[in-house]
Amino acid sequence: MTAGAVISGAYFGDKLSPLSDTTNLAPAMAGTDLYSHIKYMIYTTLPTYTITLIVFIILSFNINIDLAGEMIDIKNLSHTILNDFYISPLLFLVPALVILLAFLKVRPLIALGFGIFGAIIFSLIFQNNILESINDSRPISVLLSVFTDTSIPTENPRIERLYDSGGMKGMLWTIYLTISAMIFGGSMDGIGALKKITGFLLSKAKTTFGLFASTAASCLGINIVASDQYLAIVIPGKMFKDAFEEKNLSAVNLSRTLEDSGTVTSALIPWNTCGAYHYGVLGVSVADYFIYAIFNWLSPVTTLFYAAFMIKIKMITNHKF
Repeated sequence: MTAGAVISGAYFGDKLSPLSDTTNLAPAMAGTDLYSHIKYMIYTTLPTYTITLIVFIILSFNINIDLAGEMIDIKNLSHTILNDFYISPLLFLVPALVILLAFLKVRPLIALGFGIFGAIIFSLIFQNNILESINDSRPISVLLSVFTDTSIPTENPRIERLYDSGGMKGMLWTIYLTISAMIFGGSMDGIGALKKITGFLLSKAKTTFGLFASTAASCLGINIVASDQYLAIVIPGKMFKDAFEEKNLSAVNLSRTLEDSGTVTSALIPWNTCGAYHYGVLGVSVADYFIYAIFNWLSPVTTLFYAAFMIKIKMITNHKF
């Protein structure tokens, strides 16, 4: 989390945003509508979330820590943050506005724009002391926190990193990586390499389960080779759409598989734009958080489990889902 984000009280990462383009991309590639896609995703997402929650609860009860020392550290950090920043439920109005605009299907650029301007206004109203610590001029402080490197003075060295911000400048390397990945992926698609790989997987799909497994493997493979989440959804979506129709499988099956296998696994690959993004924002490498990203690597397993036992596998009918 950056200093600019803390000042505003509203932080939205690209892949964490409720307006993430992949939410619309998967159903679009599969040939279904967004709300049918979301409804059908519940069948695999809720069990996976539940299993993940249970594992985290078990882990939390088995962590051997000095509770007394830990509580003192937590209180010290909390005290420092409360002294430095104005903390109030009112600050949730900004993210609530963005979520509302997303629900109303407002264009992401416009919705996030409202979020940025709302955050700036709130920072001017509620975080004056922080703005003054960055620069004597409040407008300049806002611009610096949004676009360049800023650092908020603190007496607690443990949260210095939390108070440092790179702004838009700090995210440029991630943007460069995204552009490079798109160029590489587009070149691979243009020369027919990705189509060849996916075609090979499709030729192995002799059964319904084989089709689901090939789709999941294709999503994961393209995430690894093309280094981009969007290509891992677009290419398999185009390639397997007809195959799903030939087996009389509804498009929601394909869109769910693309989401479960293409979207969430991208964060598990260090050189993928998603893995690089999370490292850039959180400062934690994929190798460090991989084992704890239970939902991410369990999602494709869950969707394949459903396919193997034909659980909630919708066939093509004349009725709307």
